[in-house]
Amino acid sequence: MISSGDALKSLAYEASLMPQEEMLEVGRKKSSLYIGIPRETEFQEHRVALVPEAAGQIVANGHRVVVETNAGEHANFSDQDYSEAGAEIVLSPEAVYQADIILKVTPPSPKEIEMMKHKQTLFSALQLSVQPENTLRGLMKKKITAIAWDYIKDEAQIFPIVRSMGEIAGTTSILIAGELMCNVNGGKGLMFGGVAGITPTEVVIIGAGTVGQFAAKTALAMGASVKIFDNSVYKLRRLQQDLGQKVFTSVIQPKVLEKALKRADVAIGALRAPHGRTPCVVSEPMIEGMKDGAVIVDVAIDQGGCFDTSEVTTHEKPTYEKYGVTHYCVPNIASRVSRTASYALSNIFAPLVLEIADGGGCEKLIRTDKGFRHGVYIYNGTLTSSYLGETYNLPYKDLDLLITAF
Repeated sequence: MISSGDALKSLAYEASLMPQEEMLEVGRKKSSLYIGIPRETEFQEHRVALVPEAAGQIVANGHRVVVETNAGEHANFSDQDYSEAGAEIVLSPEAVYQADIILKVTPPSPKEIEMMKHKQTLFSALQLSVQPENTLRGLMKKKITAIAWDYIKDEAQIFPIVRSMGEIAGTTSILIAGELMCNVNGGKGLMFGGVAGITPTEVVIIGAGTVGQFAAKTALAMGASVKIFDNSVYKLRRLQQDLGQKVFTSVIQPKVLEKALKRADVAIGALRAPHGRTPCVVSEPMIEGMKDGAVIVDVAIDQGGCFDTSEVTTHEKPTYEKYGVTHYCVPNIASRVSRTASYALSNIFAPLVLEIADGGGCEKLIRTDKGFRHGVYIYNGTLTSSYLGETYNLPYKDLDLLITAF
C-alpha cells in the first residue's frame, strides 16, 4: 500500500518530467518617447535635426516621431522620405509642439515658445552671445527643461556636435576660398597648389581648434603652404601632432601676424570664444596691407568675427570687397552643406534619444550622465546657467544642487 506522502512525491516527479513553460528574464522597461521635429524658421538655417534614416531607427525602437511638413526640404529630404521611414507628417507647427521632446537646430523663437506646452523637453542650440532674454523668460515660465546640444559632452569630455560642425566648417571654408580665387568668381585665377614648378598658395589660419585643424588639413591636402596662429601653445602643439607634419605655427603676435597676412592669398578666421564675442585680432591696417585679390573667410562671424573689417553677409550675397580683399562672412557655414550637416547632427541625436529611452527618461539621464547634464541650461523652469543668469540679471541655481533636492 502506497502512502499519501509517497503518492505526492510520485506526482511531483512526474510533473517535473512534463514540458515546462520557458522562463525569460524580464528586462528593464524602456520609456516610449514622443518626439517632434519642427521646420526651422531662422534665416538661412537649412539643417534638420533628424534625417529620415535616424527617424526610422527611433520609430523601429517603439517611439513616435512627428515631423512638420517640409522640415527637411532645404537638406533635400522629402516628406515621403520621412513617412516611408515610419515618421508621421503633420501640416502645422502647433501639431509638432504637442510632442514631449522637441529636437531643433536653432533656439526657439518667441512664437515657437508660445506653441510649446508646459514641462516639455527642448533640445536646441544655445547661442550665448545673442540669446535673447525674453526667450529665456518664456522657457522658464513654461517650466521647460532646455538642453543645449552644443554644450553636451561625450565620454571623452569633448563637445561632439560642435566638433562635427567645426570639421564641416573648417573643410568648407577652404573649398569656399578655392572657389573665390577662380576667375569665374572674380578672383585672381589661382589654385591652391600641387602643380610642379609653381609656388603654392599661402594660407593663414587664425585659430587652432577643430575649425582651424580641418581647414589646415584640407589646405595641405590641396597643396597649399599653411601658417597657423593661436594664443594657446597647447592647441598649436596638439594640432601639429594631429596633422602629422611640421607646419608654421605661432602665438598671435601682431607684427608676426601682419607679416604673414601681407604674403597670404587666403586668411581663415577660426577663433572661438568660450563665452561672448570672438576677440578681433586682425586690425583694419593689417587687412589694408594684404595682397590685392586676397580672400578672407571669417568662420568666426557667428561670434562677431576676428577681422576688423568683417560684416555679416548672406548665402544669397556672400561676399563684398574692401581694400581689394574679398570678404566671405556668412554665419553658419555648415548650412551651406545642409545635407551633410544634418547627417552629422543625426549621428549624435539618434543614439542620444535611444539612450534616453533605455535609461528611463530624460530626467534620469540628467542625474546619471555628467556630460549630458553639462548641456542643461534650464531645468524644469529654473535657470541653471550662471553665465546667462549674470548676463541678464536673472535668478539661477546650481543644477547639481537642484537634482539632489528632488
